[in-house]
Amino acid sequence: MIIRSQTPLRLGLAGGGTDINLYCDQYTGYVLNVTISLYVHCTLIERNDQKIIFDSSDTNVKVEYQSQEFLENDGKLDLYKAIYNRLIKDYVKKPLSFSLHTYSDVPSGSGLGGSSTLVVGIIKAFVEWLNLPLGEYDIAKLAYEIEREDMAIVGGAQDQYAATFGGFNFMEFYDQKRVIVNPLRIKNWIASELEARILLYFTNITRDAKDIEEHKKGRLGDENSLNAMHAIKQDALDMKEALFRADFEKIAQILGKSWKSKKIISDIVSNDELERIYHLAMENGAYSGKTSGAGAGGFMFFIVDPVKKYKLKQILNEQQGYVQEFYFTKEGAKSWKI
Repeated sequence: MIIRSQTPLRLGLAGGGTDINLYCDQYTGYVLNVTISLYVHCTLIERNDQKIIFDSSDTNVKVEYQSQEFLENDGKLDLYKAIYNRLIKDYVKKPLSFSLHTYSDVPSGSGLGGSSTLVVGIIKAFVEWLNLPLGEYDIAKLAYEIEREDMAIVGGAQDQYAATFGGFNFMEFYDQKRVIVNPLRIKNWIASELEARILLYFTNITRDAKDIEEHKKGRLGDENSLNAMHAIKQDALDMKEALFRADFEKIAQILGKSWKSKKIISDIVSNDELERIYHLAMENGAYSGKTSGAGAGGFMFFIVDPVKKYKLKQILNEQQGYVQEFYFTKEGAKSWKI
């Protein structure tokens, strides 16, 4: 039997960072995000030779093990093993034999929630294969627990829910385990106009999000950083209202304000190259912009005058990165049998 899953990456429009436990456990976090037409792809192939093979095509890592109930970490695709171990322990209760092949449409460390999307995509493939009784909230919560608890990878909780649910969502984080996902019924023309106004640029700088999130957590005891986080939380509420009202000028203002607040929280979320690209975009038709995800590299996105978008695209494609085409999607993780 062959199972495939396709799981969307996301753009964080506002509120990113307030889903980190040090903040949301005490103050409640709000995040507004949307999934886009860039994906993590998984293929799971059932085997009968008592082997387990993990194959990450885009990172060029492939490992093979004898089928057993628990796979020890060895520094190679340990996240894949953590997913397998948890599913065996909680649901399957016996060893499995399969090969799992994955790749992402974007590089690792690009700020679109890739690692969490990968976890959701792998879980979704196993759910399809084994008919596990897991709904959307269950999958997102399990993905969060595997990444943040079992593997102790520092980060927020929005990515797992965005990947699972898909579409435009306003998320409330009362703590990282009490999450309410509110799907937003954005009119089609508003979504299309926002799409026309967003330019997504990959800086060609990849980074480790957990290092940045560690730094942010260390700064939340500082009053200025905490106030900046409160402002980012308010931005999520304001962005939701601006979206419903189709107030694109306000959307641009909120995005620019969030970028300034993000840099107050941690001085490592930006660097000379990101600032150069930001100012270059501002000089050529962009109204505002920010990095997607933790910052320090990965993707940036800009709100731009659609009339000037093509020219800005040409200019940015002459830099060290490239403009990435995309569209918004309404579906979250999906899987199917062959």
